[in-house]
Amino acid sequence: MGKKSEFDVEKGPHRPSSSPSPRHHKHRYPSPIRMPPPTSHDQWFPWLMPMIFLVNIAAFIYTMYVNNCPSREGNSCVFSSLLGRFSFEPFKTNPMLGPSSTTLQQLGGLERKLVVDDKESWRLVSCIWLHAGALHLATNMLSLLVVAISLEQEFGFLKIGVLYVLSGIGGSLMSTLSTSGHASISCRALTILVIVVVFNMAIGMALPRVDYSAHFGGLIAGFLLGFVLLVRPQYGYVSRRYIPAGYDLKRKKSKYKLYQYFLWIVALLLLLAGFAIGFAEVFNGQKII
Repeated sequence: MGKKSEFDVEKGPHRPSSSPSPRHHKHRYPSPIRMPPPTSHDQWFPWLMPMIFLVNIAAFIYTMYVNNCPSREGNSCVFSSLLGRFSFEPFKTNPMLGPSSTTLQQLGGLERKLVVDDKESWRLVSCIWLHAGALHLATNMLSLLVVAISLEQEFGFLKIGVLYVLSGIGGSLMSTLSTSGHASISCRALTILVIVVVFNMAIGMALPRVDYSAHFGGLIAGFLLGFVLLVRPQYGYVSRRYIPAGYDLKRKKSKYKLYQYFLWIVALLLLLAGFAIGFAEVFNGQKII
């Protein structure tokens, strides 16, 4: 009687089981689910700010067309032989290479008397698209190209569009509350935005016929809107769309830090209060400065 053969005709040769012994098996852990690292979101395609840039340019060209300086001033207009109907007012009238105050008022310039006494509140918005001259237009459009387009790529057209319009209206309110009778034309991160607005304020104070109070009002409104609209999630935050289905993520970080929520609430309350008081003062005929 020999040993039992380890070869089975039907099953083949006998092989020892490769499964680990229970002693080793109980120490093995299932492989953890690997989560994809939070990647930077795709940037938005900027279309709104370039369109606003073109609208501002078109509005200025139309303003100069309506102004038609040669019909009143003849050859005294700046660049009359080159630009014809689109030539600028004489330097004594407008040193910023632009139209007359009468034309600006006709097209929606911000004049306190018309807004307060005649209740033409639409001028608070229309004046955003008007500029006192080519120099004023150039400084504002430079800011738009350098900063606003980058902000739109980062935060999207909706947030930047709201910020642009509300900052303009905030500037219009400040201008209306601080002027007395003469026509005045308003016009990546929060730090860059503030720097550019401060630059515009300096330009507004240095150049004649530009209402610096409108730039100051826009600075305040834009600064507060930055805390409301341009809030970045804290480092380490993982969006739910990056978490695999059925994976229980413990100690998940909140999207924003506590101080960000606090600043958001404070900025929003200040904005609401500022706009409410501003509109109330304007339409009650008050003047704060």
